Amino acid sequence: APRGVLTVNVIEARNLHKEDLAGHNDPYVELWFDEDYKQRSESVKNTENPVWNQTFTFNIEEGSSKHKLYFKVLDKDKVGEDKIGDGHLDVAEAFKGTPIDTWSKLPAKLGLTSHGEVHFNVVFTPQ
Repeated sequence: APRGVLTVNVIEARNLHKEDLAGHNDPYVELWFDEDYKQRSESVKNTENPVWNQTFTFNIEEGSSKHKLYFKVLDKDKVGEDKIGDGHLDVAEAFKGTPIDTWSKLPAKLGLTSHGEVHFNVVFTPQ
């Protein structure tokens, strides 16, 4: 990858799997390239179809081989949190100058069903 800034807009999610027996999810998203530096969205109360529209930036070092952006959607609870689902997004195209606008699924166990999907917009700005 060239050196630059990767801008990731977490727009929204739809059809999130309900983790709570009563009520709705209070979902938020964690994003990272490596475990040492995670970024996190606000949580949105009482919905399986949250709209975050939050932007995150990642500084990319020249020659970085990291081109998978990992993400996890969690349900914020009074005590702890429940994982709704996780996945990753290959951002190699963004490094080549192609903006990415995509829905990324949260596969359930064995990948047979989905726990919902998250809408991302990713742009890379070389420096």
